Amino acid sequence: MAPGNGNDRGRQDGRGSADPAPFFAAIDLGTNNCRLLVARATRSPQGGDGFTVVDSFSRIVRLGEGLAASGRLSEAAIARTVDALGVCANKIDRWGVAQQRHIATEACRRAVNCHNFVAHVAQRTGLKLEIIPPLEEARLALAGCLPLLDPAYDKVLLIDIGGGSTEASWVERHAGEAVKLHDSISLPFGVVTLSEVFAGHWPGGKLDHARYDAVVQDVANQLRGFDQRHGIAAAIAQGKVQMIGTSGTVTTVAAINLGLRRYNRNAVDGTRISREAVHEACRALLDHDLAGLAANGCIGPERADLVLAGCAILEGICALWPVATITVADRGLREGVLMDLIRAEHRTAAS
Repeated sequence: MAPGNGNDRGRQDGRGSADPAPFFAAIDLGTNNCRLLVARATRSPQGGDGFTVVDSFSRIVRLGEGLAASGRLSEAAIARTVDALGVCANKIDRWGVAQQRHIATEACRRAVNCHNFVAHVAQRTGLKLEIIPPLEEARLALAGCLPLLDPAYDKVLLIDIGGGSTEASWVERHAGEAVKLHDSISLPFGVVTLSEVFAGHWPGGKLDHARYDAVVQDVANQLRGFDQRHGIAAAIAQGKVQMIGTSGTVTTVAAINLGLRRYNRNAVDGTRISREAVHEACRALLDHDLAGLAANGCIGPERADLVLAGCAILEGICALWPVATITVADRGLREGVLMDLIRAEHRTAAS
């Protein structure tokens, strides 16, 4: 999602409502961000499951800061993250949540001290963190993005550029069949880890173009085996593939392309951006120094040193898979978790 400043961004429905529908909560703790959604289950007139967000929270914690070099979560990163999770726990308690699931991804998968961290979080906040594997991460991202799937396409390429890893998922849908996650690949780098690689390559205050282009090429190269295994580029050439991008990188690039002065989820989520517009926006950002990136209202000072790492990953993906447009998703893991919880609750109630 968009940069978070630690403030609530949810829509308060009011706990005094006569609606007895229960509340559900989901936390996505990534390498860079800690995000919470609290939602109330809803049913559509057609009987489909859904939810209405009643509260939310997002804060950049950089849990994976320095992890690539040390293999450990640092004490400073742990302190920042526990503080943010404490805010989440207080919100969950206030809403009287019925069911909850809280997931942690790449930083916790890699860190040698992750189990001590999870135990520390439980002791300090009462929250139970679940470290999920890449395939479950891909499944949840797809579940969160299902409303954006275009029925005109029978194949979907779902891209999730995270803080510590990048996932590409190949999704197929055949006539009369449900959407199927056919395969997924997780690359061991994201915006936090790559930004640390970039750290010594800012001569004159601007990122070195040659270093940036080398990363673009490396991303494309690392995805070639996955591409060849499934014939993705060939399917794209035939116009059969919808690409969906769910990450802060994609939403930020889309917001900049739309000319927004400040990030606006409602203006970005579900829109489409052309591959040419992605390239133009990324190259325009590459011409800025850190101060210029920080001054952009769609980026901000907390993400200024991360955005070009994400752009390099995104450009590498687009170089290998030249789709005409990318569907922009300001949604993902938390939404997928919520849908799982709600459907499980409804199955239990019906049994």
